[in-house]
This record gives sequence, structure tokens and C-alpha cells, in this order.
Amino acid sequence: MRLTKSKWIKPFLKSIRYQIYLVAIILAIFALLIWLTRAPFYFFGYASQLTLAVFFLMVLFQWSRYKKRVDKVQLLNRTTHHSFEDEAIDSLDEAYEMQYRHLEKEFELFREETHTKEKDQLDYFTLWLHQIKTPISVISLILQRSEDDSKEKQQLEQEIIYLNNYTHMALNYLKLEETGKELDLAEIKLGSVIKETIKNYSLLFIYNDISLDFNIGDETVLTDRKWIQVLIEQILSNSLKYSPGGSIKIYLSTPTRLIIEDTGSGIRKEDLPKIFEKGYTGLNGRLHEKSTGLGLFLSRKICQRLGHTLTIDSEIGVGTKATIDFTRKKLNFFD
Repeated sequence: MRLTKSKWIKPFLKSIRYQIYLVAIILAIFALLIWLTRAPFYFFGYASQLTLAVFFLMVLFQWSRYKKRVDKVQLLNRTTHHSFEDEAIDSLDEAYEMQYRHLEKEFELFREETHTKEKDQLDYFTLWLHQIKTPISVISLILQRSEDDSKEKQQLEQEIIYLNNYTHMALNYLKLEETGKELDLAEIKLGSVIKETIKNYSLLFIYNDISLDFNIGDETVLTDRKWIQVLIEQILSNSLKYSPGGSIKIYLSTPTRLIIEDTGSGIRKEDLPKIFEKGYTGLNGRLHEKSTGLGLFLSRKICQRLGHTLTIDSEIGVGTKATIDFTRKKLNFFD
């Protein structure tokens, strides 16, 4: 589209119409003064020429700026493949507004397509995670029925536990990302939840020669049973992973403060501020092939959802202490 076409010249003239009116008024005033003062008429010719010359220079300057704006609109027009050829345009601002509306529609369409694509991928991933649990269960059942007591079988049983744990971790992560999910808060016996978790990891305690000091009775806490079990599973899994041949102690320091303490390899001080970041594994993670960097990230999100507090204290070569504080805080139902 050429700039000389009337489509752009007419809007330009419209944009300077008040200046044209002003020049006409000025010329009219000059003419009136000449007539009232009985001055020679050529004075009006000089004044008119000077006024029109200044006005013409101003118009040229404004046209050059207007031309640059038109070039930008046309460049945007070519980029978005949106043509003005068949549309009536009264001003350059209207052209910008039309482009804005067009870009807004394109963005909404792109966002809708992206959302649909992400939802399809999420649905497929969720379905795959549910389906993979079946062969994991079958393999676990076959190993349990096997009378072979070799180290290879023990190793396979441990790997199945890790695989099952990672599958649950991924499913729980997807559930946490879904906003609007209600919590089922109730007074639960913390000891029974922890015992159930310990039972699921019993083979890891046995095969890795890890001793357990469990000292929790019938104390109750207000929380969501399902999510607190996931939280304890993640912390206990980390302790088991990094404490072969060591010990794990589980106890309540106060009625609302759970401690899970191990004698594992520990965490470096420089890694502690980053351990809750998604995918961060630190030195231990780089040395340990089973580390994903998602366990503590998931644990922190669960605590945020439940309104609990999770803190980690650790020292290299001494061990790690995880503290879950059940003291009621503001709940984040949507995050």
C-alpha cells in the first residue's frame, strides 16, 4: 500500500484540520485589520505568504512524522497478515486500534490452542502414570512370590519401591498443580499414618540395614490425611536414600512438631538455601543417580497447601533433621 494513496492522505488531512481552521482564521483576521485600517492591500499578501509558508513547513514536518507512523503500521500489517485494503480508516489511531484488536484476537486464539494442547498432554501423562502402576504392581507381585533370595532379587525389589515412589510423586505433583481442590481436614492419629508409611518402606530398612527409632503414640494433629502421608513419604524416602547402614529417628518434640532425623550423608551448607527449588539436587544429587530434585520441592508445596511449616537442618557427615510444624497457619486453598 503506497503512502500517496488517498487512504492515508485523507486521515492525515483530518488530523491537521484544526490547524487548517486556525490558519484560515488568522488570514481572515489579517484581512479584517487591513480593511479597518485602510492599509494597502499588498500588506495582506505579504502576511498571507508568510503565514502559509510557515504553515507549509509545519505540514511537511508533521507529514514526515506521520509517514513514519504509517510505515510502522504497515510493517505490523505485513507481520500479522492483516490488511487495511478493504477497511475504511478515518485516522491513524484507528488503524493502530484495529491492529490491537486483531492482535488481541490472535493472542486469545493462541492462548486457547496452547491451553488445549497442554490439557491434552496433561491428560495423556496422567493416564500413562495410572497405567504404568499396573505393570509395577505385577512385577512386585512376581518378586514376592519368587523363592529366590539372591542379592539381585533384593536389588529389584528396592528398585520397584523407588519406581513406585516416583510414579506417586509425579501424580501428586499433578494434583497439587490443580487449583480449587478442597482439603479434607480432620484430627488424625499421626502415629498410624507414619506406621503405614514405614510398612511401605520396610524392605528398604531391611536391605539397607537401617535401624528405626519410632516414638509416637496416639497424638493427633489437624491436617489432611492423604497429603500428610505423601509429605512423610517424601521425607522418609530421602532419609532412606542417603542413610544406608545408619539410623532414622521419628518423634514429636512438641505435640505439634514432628521430627524425622537421620544419620545420613548430610547436606552442604551452601546447598541448604536451594534444596526446595524444583529440580535442584546439590552435591548429593549429583553423586546419587536416583535423585530427581522434586521430593523436597513437592514437600514444600504440600506444606504451603496445608498451612504447615517444613524446615531442614543438616550437617555433612552427621545427618539431616526435617521438622514439620503442624501449628495452624493461614491456609492457601488456591496457589
